[in-house]
Amino acid sequence: MRAEATERGLTVRDMEVILEVTSKLAAPFNLMTMLSEVVNAAKQVLHADRGSVWLYDAPADELVLEIATGIEPVRVPANAGIVGACAQERRIINVADCYRDERFNRGVDRASGYHTRCMLALPLIDHKDVLVGVMQVLNKAGGAFDADDEILARALAAQCAVALQRVRMTEALIEGEKMRQELEMARTVQMSTLPSVMPSVPGYDVFGLSRPASLTGGDTFDLAVLDQGLLTVLGDATGHGIAPALSVTQMHAMLRMAFRLGADLETAFLQVNNQLAATIADDRFITAFIGLLDVSTHRLRFHSGGQAPILLYRAATGTCERHNPTSFPLAAMPLLSLRPAVSLDLAPGDVLALLSDGIYEYCDRQNEAFGDSRVEAILQLHHDKSMAELSSALLSGVEAFAHGAPQEDDITIVLVKRRMET
Repeated sequence: MRAEATERGLTVRDMEVILEVTSKLAAPFNLMTMLSEVVNAAKQVLHADRGSVWLYDAPADELVLEIATGIEPVRVPANAGIVGACAQERRIINVADCYRDERFNRGVDRASGYHTRCMLALPLIDHKDVLVGVMQVLNKAGGAFDADDEILARALAAQCAVALQRVRMTEALIEGEKMRQELEMARTVQMSTLPSVMPSVPGYDVFGLSRPASLTGGDTFDLAVLDQGLLTVLGDATGHGIAPALSVTQMHAMLRMAFRLGADLETAFLQVNNQLAATIADDRFITAFIGLLDVSTHRLRFHSGGQAPILLYRAATGTCERHNPTSFPLAAMPLLSLRPAVSLDLAPGDVLALLSDGIYEYCDRQNEAFGDSRVEAILQLHHDKSMAELSSALLSGVEAFAHGAPQEDDITIVLVKRRMET
């Protein structure tokens, strides 16, 4: 594959390496193996000679060199050297000449026989804003690390922090009731990837929620303001339980990473699809809507991998448009190219409604499905309400229809409305 550079200087191969690391976070792994993967990826993408991960031992207030390429295990006080400064200040430190920096601990070089020329040090902070360690990358080929290297290193450090967070959760959960605790862990990991607060988008009202049918589910969604626009995602993996939950968590993390590294819609869709096709079991796939909304032009561009129907309520006519998928479900097969993305212009009052099968296929006690027409009727009746209220109306409509029939499939709702102009 040709290494075509993106606007930030990231090549397609670099993105593939980072996505490979991201994809492995959704699978069971050994801590040392995962950290080695992150370090090796950092070396490759940043053209560095060596890398290391120091874990913070809070009771001892020390940093422990757990993973390093070519260096024996070392313990240092948590405030010692550049690594200690990074941990204390909790910010990236880029040193072009380590031997000219008074913070540099030359003892590690003396013990290993290695000569550290330049260094990037990045704090590893978990989801609760707690320091878990420091990642270092050493000796860039041909010179010192620059600002672009810092962007890539931050991305990889974030993946390393996720790995540490997840393995610690795993170690805590395997004690006692193993199966129940594994399910709880999977739910925590999965739900932590969903937006905890809806983004504020000028001129728009957006809302999303997901309700798994069991402790873990095969659905996911995303609503996030990125440089490329408002990212709008709904994903639905085959089945529900741990395996689908890990699949959609994997897809979610890879999409976020691809877009934050500067990928456009087509590149992100292709790269994530192909990586999933290479890593997910052959009998599994994910239907997914992936769209970017330019809020300045009110134009939505999307690709849909098997996700349908895509409903767009048109305020001007009081009717719903239906749009079909643009491609196969994600992970169904590797793709070389895509059809052109669908472009939709959103007028004032229009509502984009993305709903998973758990709504359309919810059956009552006579095994009749809720269906498309009931969804459209609710959109027409409640389109003028807030999207949170519209979501509640959809759920209430399903519950009233079901007459107590249990939820058999995951339910996910994503709504995007262009507000009426005043």
